[in-house]
Amino acid sequence: MTSLYSSNINRTMQQRFSFHQFLILTACLSLCLAFKADEIQRFQQQANANGTLSFLVVGDWGRRALFNQSKVAEQMGIIGEKSKANFVISTGDNFYDDGLTGPNDPAFNESFTNIYTAPSLKIPWLVVFWATMTIGGDALAQVKADGRWFCWRPLFIIHTKVAEFFFVDTTPFVDDYFTNPKEHVYDWRGVLPREDYLSKLLKDLDATLKNSSAKWKIVVGHHTIRSAGHHGNTTDLVTHLLPILKANKIDFYINGHDHCLQHISDPDSEIEFFTSGGGSKAWRGDIKPWDPKELKLYYDGQGFLSAKINKTTADIQFYDVSGNVLHNWSKSKEDSVMHRKSMLGRKALMY
Repeated sequence: MTSLYSSNINRTMQQRFSFHQFLILTACLSLCLAFKADEIQRFQQQANANGTLSFLVVGDWGRRALFNQSKVAEQMGIIGEKSKANFVISTGDNFYDDGLTGPNDPAFNESFTNIYTAPSLKIPWLVVFWATMTIGGDALAQVKADGRWFCWRPLFIIHTKVAEFFFVDTTPFVDDYFTNPKEHVYDWRGVLPREDYLSKLLKDLDATLKNSSAKWKIVVGHHTIRSAGHHGNTTDLVTHLLPILKANKIDFYINGHDHCLQHISDPDSEIEFFTSGGGSKAWRGDIKPWDPKELKLYYDGQGFLSAKINKTTADIQFYDVSGNVLHNWSKSKEDSVMHRKSMLGRKALMY
């Protein structure tokens, strides 16, 4: 398993070392991906010295600083510094309007490198894959790194001491992209035959979730599963992916796709659905009716999500484009070690 970080003795030294490490690592991974693209990529991520893991989530952002993208980036840099963020999750739709045309497309720098320039954002960016492109373009150009950019498909996993993150390529699940693509063009290299691709992806995800002993299990995809936004529920994911997530009792599903900020609690499981798709252009007033007992937040503007997790607690905050807190939410879990100590104490008292 590859480590994303060196020793966590000094945060600044750690970041400097990590850039050098990333350049070497990603060069090796480029070769690995060329020949073993169907294998699960696994990486180790260290938490902060106090045992807390901190990260930001942003999606649907890549518009060359337009539609307040640069303002969202500025606030991310501020919150990233305050929270000592370990990494950033990108939930897809990374380069508008039609992806990258190739590995040297200037849009990569114009929409990513030159936008997220705050020191606190020069950390790993963990990116879910999205297959749309222009005619003659190259969707697989996203599967690369510039020193902090990590994007793989169909599945990659980030291991930490307090949580595991499972990044899933959700694009091939959507039937409409194959049967009714309209004006869009999709890059299906490595996906066809589709049935085999999805079967293996679901099998691998199910197996890795079952084998995970993580305190928190978090799945990340581009497409919505539950959403009151423009796209609504993605029925193909509800049919094929959601049963696996429920069976393995994951904690959170994080996505983009709908250009909003959103939190929905599932009524039939313990899963919390978080949408962070407000990285640039938002869709004002585009909301479907939803049970207010389940819909904890719906914000039709720009912003991002911030999370802090330790072994017993997850704290989630949504921020708008001005850095205002829109929504706070927390969940606690009993620490099994503390529970065992408590039980031993009670037994001792009994005797």
